[in-house]
This record gives sequence, C-alpha cells and structure tokens, in this order.
Amino acid sequence: MRDSRSLDIVLVLIGSILLWEVVVRIFNPPAIILPAPSAIWAAFLQSPWIFVRNMLHTLSTTAIAFAISVGLGVILAVGIVQSRFLERTVYTLLIAVNSVPKVALAPLFVIWLGTGASSQLAVAVMLAIFPIVINTVLGLRSVDPDMLNLAKATRASKFDIIYKIRIPNALPSLFSGMKVGISFALVGAIVGEFVAGGRGLGFLVLTAQGQFDTTRVFVSLVLLGVMGTILFYAVDVMERIALPWHTSQRQPTT
Repeated sequence: MRDSRSLDIVLVLIGSILLWEVVVRIFNPPAIILPAPSAIWAAFLQSPWIFVRNMLHTLSTTAIAFAISVGLGVILAVGIVQSRFLERTVYTLLIAVNSVPKVALAPLFVIWLGTGASSQLAVAVMLAIFPIVINTVLGLRSVDPDMLNLAKATRASKFDIIYKIRIPNALPSLFSGMKVGISFALVGAIVGEFVAGGRGLGFLVLTAQGQFDTTRVFVSLVLLGVMGTILFYAVDVMERIALPWHTSQRQPTT
C-alpha cells in the first residue's frame, strides 16, 4: 500500500512537470513570468555547486534548529504539564509570541545576535518549537486517568509516571508536532536568510530577485520543495520505526 502511494506521488509529480512544460511551450509566456522546467534544469546545470552548497547550508540550519526545537520543546512540554506556574507563564508566553508575525521579529534577532548563523537558528527555532510544544502537551495530558491512579496506588515516582506512562503516550502527538515543526524550521531558516543571510537558498532567491532572474528563483524554489518533502517523509519514516504499534501505522484490511 505504501509503495503504491509512493508510486502515485511520483506519477503526479512527473505529470505536473510535463504539463507545465507543455503549457509553457504552447502559450510561450516571457521567461521572467514563467520559465519552463527544461529552462530551470538548464539554469541549475550552469552552476550546480553554487545551488548545492547553499542548499546544504539551509539544510544544516534547518536540521540543527529542528533538533533544538524537539529537545527544548519536549522539556518545556513536560514542565508545563507538571507545573501550574510554567503553564501560566511559559505556555502563555509561547502563545503570545506565536501570534506575532515572525518576519517582524526576525530583525530583532539580527540586532541581538548579529548577521550570522545564530540569528538564523533563532528564527527557525522560534517557528518550529510552537507546534512541537502544543502537540506534546496534548499527548502528555491525554493519559487514561485510571492508569495514572494505578501508578500512584503502586507508589510510582513522578519521574516513572512521566518516563514510563506520559511520554510513551505522547509519542504519536509528538511526531505530529514534529512533522509540522520540520516544515516550520525550513521556513524559519529561509526567513533568517532573507533577513541576515549571506548564504543559503533564501539568499540565492533574494539575489536572483534583485537581478530579475526568475529562472534562478525557480531553481531555488524547486530545491526547497524537494528538500522540504524529503525532510517531512524522513520524520514520517522515524515515526513508523518508533511507533509500529500505533493505529496510524496499521495497513488497511481492504
């Protein structure tokens, strides 16, 4: 079933690219408006290492920010569930910060951290951590009360309840937050490169935009799409490996 779904995705992508090429050749719009896929591929082949090098920079920023977001997000979620004080302060602060447009906050990180990798990481973490915290808190709180009462009756410690009951119960919600978080981490990395970057695909997009080189913009966008898709499915594979018992991983019977 999963192999069939993967094949369908590949066929849809190939069909979309072919349709795009045909439409461009028939209507022949200006290249500055809509370049053909063949022209985008040719632009990539002209300087592939420039795109690959900047893509790797964006990928490393995304991966590091995502790892920080997962680690810090789980810690914050556990603290929020265990402490009313943290729930009323940190949880409320996260919601308030998440309500502010991140593009408006990004220049502040440039002022505080400079125009380097630190500000880019800060923006990416700020975007990625919220869905991870929210989903993990939901999972940690969704434990059967009877199970908690049984653990307390057997004099289980708070650590045992968290480690052996709450966290395993929260794993499906955590992976749901991670799937959203990995996409947000990529968006945050691009926003950071727009504001403070001298490298990365976001920086290439800005450079090509200044030169009205739409084809090179599309090259960067295609690479971002491919990278985002791979990262999302990488988290999906991790979920299947970690949670083979969960109902979402079971194959349909029909």
